[in-house]
Amino acid sequence: MAKQRTHLYEGMYILSATLSEDARQKALEKISSGISSRSGELKKVIDQGRKKLAYEINGRREGYYYLLYFSIPTGHMNEMWREYHLNEDLIRFMTIQVNEVPEKIEFKQIVQE
Repeated sequence: MAKQRTHLYEGMYILSATLSEDARQKALEKISSGISSRSGELKKVIDQGRKKLAYEINGRREGYYYLLYFSIPTGHMNEMWREYHLNEDLIRFMTIQVNEVPEKIEFKQIVQE
C-alpha cells in the first residue's frame, strides 16, 4: 500500500454556546482525539471565545470559536468530515490546507452599524 501524503490544515470549529465548560472541553477533546486517532498531530489550538454568529444557524445566535492547526494524512479528511456532521455540539466547521502554523494571529473585530 502506498504511503499517504500528510498535509498541514487549519480548522475553524464553532461549538454550541449552550454547552457548559466541561461539555465544551469534551467536545473539543472529541475533535482532537479524532485527529490523533487517524495518525494526525495537533500543532496549535487557539480559543477565540464566545462570539455572535454572522447569521442565525438552527436557532442559534452565538457560539464558541476554536482554531486548530494540525497535520494528518490526506486520506483521512473525508472520515473526519463525516464524523463532524454527526457531532450535535458542532454548529459549523471549515478546514483548509495551509503551508505553515502562524506564530501570532491577530483578529480584527468588524463593527456593523
